[in-house]
Amino acid sequence: MKSQEITKRWVDFFVNKGHTAVPSASLVSSDPSLLFTVAGMVPFIPYLTAREVPPYTRATSVQKCIRTGDIEEVGKTARHGTFFQMCGNFSFGDYFKEDAIKFAFELLTSSVADGGYGLESEKIWVTVYEEDDEAKDLWLKNTAIPADRIQKMGKSDNYWHTGQPGPAGPCSEIYYDRGPAYGVEGGPEADDNRYVEIWNLVFMQYQISNVRSKMDFDVVGELPKKNIDTGLGMERLAMILQGVENMYETDQVRPVIDKAAELSGKEYTSAETDDDPHHTDDVRMRVVADHIRSALMLIADGVVPSNEGRGYVLRRLIRRAVRAMRLLGVEQACLPQLLPASRDAMKGVYPVVETDFERISRIAYAEEKAFLRTIASGTARLEEAVVASKAAGKPLSGEDAFTLHDTYGFPIDLTLEMAEEAGVKVNEAEFRNLMQEQRKRAQADAKAKKGGHADISAFQELLSEGETVFTGYDELDGESRVRGILRGGQRLSQASTGDEIELVLAETPFYAEAGGQAADTGLITGDGFVVEVLDVQRPIKGLSVHKAIVREGEIASDALVRAAVDRERRHAAEQAHTGTHIVHAALHQILGPEATQRGSYNKAGYLRFDFAWGEGLSAATRSEVEEVSNIAIRNNFTVDTKVMPLAEAKALGAMALFGENYGNEVRVVEIDGAWSRELCGGTHVTNTAQIGSLSLLGEQSVGSGNRRVEAFVGLDAFRHLAAERALVTELTEMLKVPSGQLADRIAATLNKLRATEKELERLRKEQLTAAAASIAGTAKDAAGVRVVAHDAGQVSGADDIRALALDLRNRLGSEASVVAVAGVSNDRPIVLVATNEAAREAGVKAGALVRLAAGLLGGGGGGKDDVAQGGGTDAAKVPQALAAIVDAIAKR
Repeated sequence: MKSQEITKRWVDFFVNKGHTAVPSASLVSSDPSLLFTVAGMVPFIPYLTAREVPPYTRATSVQKCIRTGDIEEVGKTARHGTFFQMCGNFSFGDYFKEDAIKFAFELLTSSVADGGYGLESEKIWVTVYEEDDEAKDLWLKNTAIPADRIQKMGKSDNYWHTGQPGPAGPCSEIYYDRGPAYGVEGGPEADDNRYVEIWNLVFMQYQISNVRSKMDFDVVGELPKKNIDTGLGMERLAMILQGVENMYETDQVRPVIDKAAELSGKEYTSAETDDDPHHTDDVRMRVVADHIRSALMLIADGVVPSNEGRGYVLRRLIRRAVRAMRLLGVEQACLPQLLPASRDAMKGVYPVVETDFERISRIAYAEEKAFLRTIASGTARLEEAVVASKAAGKPLSGEDAFTLHDTYGFPIDLTLEMAEEAGVKVNEAEFRNLMQEQRKRAQADAKAKKGGHADISAFQELLSEGETVFTGYDELDGESRVRGILRGGQRLSQASTGDEIELVLAETPFYAEAGGQAADTGLITGDGFVVEVLDVQRPIKGLSVHKAIVREGEIASDALVRAAVDRERRHAAEQAHTGTHIVHAALHQILGPEATQRGSYNKAGYLRFDFAWGEGLSAATRSEVEEVSNIAIRNNFTVDTKVMPLAEAKALGAMALFGENYGNEVRVVEIDGAWSRELCGGTHVTNTAQIGSLSLLGEQSVGSGNRRVEAFVGLDAFRHLAAERALVTELTEMLKVPSGQLADRIAATLNKLRATEKELERLRKEQLTAAAASIAGTAKDAAGVRVVAHDAGQVSGADDIRALALDLRNRLGSEASVVAVAGVSNDRPIVLVATNEAAREAGVKAGALVRLAAGLLGGGGGGKDDVAQGGGTDAAKVPQALAAIVDAIAKR
């Protein structure tokens, strides 16, 4: 029975029993405590815990789920998978234990012809909670399962609660006996490999409190309304009904294994034990199949690769799959073959993976391409570190692991895996410490920006007296009172002309930097004083702190003031902020909904917007984004701001910045209704025409899977375009061509310049070659090895030095010879050593000599025994480095 048929029968059965069919929720959980939907009951938690009134009393679903907590076990057991589908039936104060048991037994054992799964009842075993005699009696009363196939288990196996005070209750689990070939007799308590759990019935009947652990809590009493929550693992049932060894060989997963086997030339044999010679490769193919499917489904639900949260999980899944394929011998890109195989296997149940495959594949392929580049650059460095660690008899240092992560983008989990394969441990504790230090430095930098390292206790004291009231949505100047004056973290009673201070007002129209919008500036004035506001920050939530300088007079605590924002600067910042929302909407319109915000910065006349995307935008796409944005500005759309509950905003589809914390009440900014609808606490223009115009400056990468666009708006956009027009005018006059022919003329001029440079390069190389004969004549004997050590002076690059060194080595013939050539390019020294076969037999290694010379030059290098190259920073030591090479050969 195919998986699609299994899920169809499930839904049909329970709909016929009066249940409402509820579509699967997204893999991206709406529960803020969860990254993903990890169980079938997650979407129903508000109903099961009585936080919300359910719209139905009976429900059924087939919920897609992701769990990666035991990712290391994937492929090694029959049941561990990161993506799985949980078939569930739920009762909210309707039926309870008896009907739940009857429904389960009926569906499992009814014949296929009658809409059931046709399992043999003689192979079904059941466990119940050790104190739940009621459940055991109901199994005996309503099914054909005898008492000797009903086993009692303790709380660790057969009792459910959330870990918090609330509903709880015993469980009854249903197992299927796969037969003596899979383990010993004796039921689930004897062997859970032979006896596979397929269905768990949770009877929520108690209220608990004082939860101390899974096993230790207080039962307050019975719930007034008892609930049923059950979950059947679809992949586990498919494994049984399809007669395969494990979940990876079911119809939705096996096609990817077959494709991986085809690409690698390996045979898949269903090996389950370590002593099987095929086990290692089989595990790798199962990992590939599992992770490719999980990646397909995550991207389909809007997740994109990144370095944090859900995106990091997706990135890790893709990279583990690519890594497994490399270990199977496939070093080229393989997702273009594997992902379509998974798509075709899943599209029957989830049509979106086919209809949205162009977007899904683009994201996945870009991530694989980026990772292959990472592997190429990082693997060589890791191999060097592993060799050094083995030679020293020590674990690979945390510093090496950190360098791989920080410089080469090599994830720590990949370093751990590759080091383990090489038989080397990693000092993971040291790595974690270095990562923590890096985070602390970043936090310290941010803190210095936000609070100038001020003693936060002073801010906390002010906050305890009340939050700052922000009036800047409705007014740009107003009356207020000085609640506090600070300098260096200490509260002052007053400040005088020239003092740099931090001011806290009771109410303020000044916008504190937040949500990517730069802070306001302006003036705070009062009786006999003028204070200029330079910046506004929120060092702690609820408190706006004005960084300012007293320009005139003396200001005292409790003074009455008038706070006035620089109106022109605020308006320019609002133009930029609304422009950011417009660019975001334009990217969505052109690229699709996966081009989601990853960060932004808006200040007067300028915006910067980071978004999730795996490849650079073409010139045509950039122009289209700019055009769509300016059309939205020209159309004079109304910019509406509404305050509403967070749940209502999300229901409207308002976009939220991932990782941002929002309160129960949020501001929703709309441009032309649903065209752009975002959660945003910033300030905006009232209609898009007030922006004037928007001019894109460029687009670039800001890390794997993320791009950045920058733009000017308003007068700054006009000035930018005016400057470009002036430049074009100057070039047309200089080159004596109309503006329409300017690009062709510049291209022709550049081609001539390149041809000239190429000819000069040819002549330079001819000169070097002509000089090679006389340079070869300078060879000296160093303990039986002929050595040429030549300083080539200024060179165009390493290629010049390599060509000369190899030419000299050929001229010196078969007698043991070494050539060392050094030169300077762009003020940095380069050194290259070449040895012939006779020299290597005499014990001279090019790599060792280069490392010696590069060390003296203040750098590093390496290579093979025949040719090696290095460099440094101190060009003055080139003669010393060459002399050291000759000396080392003589003293070897």
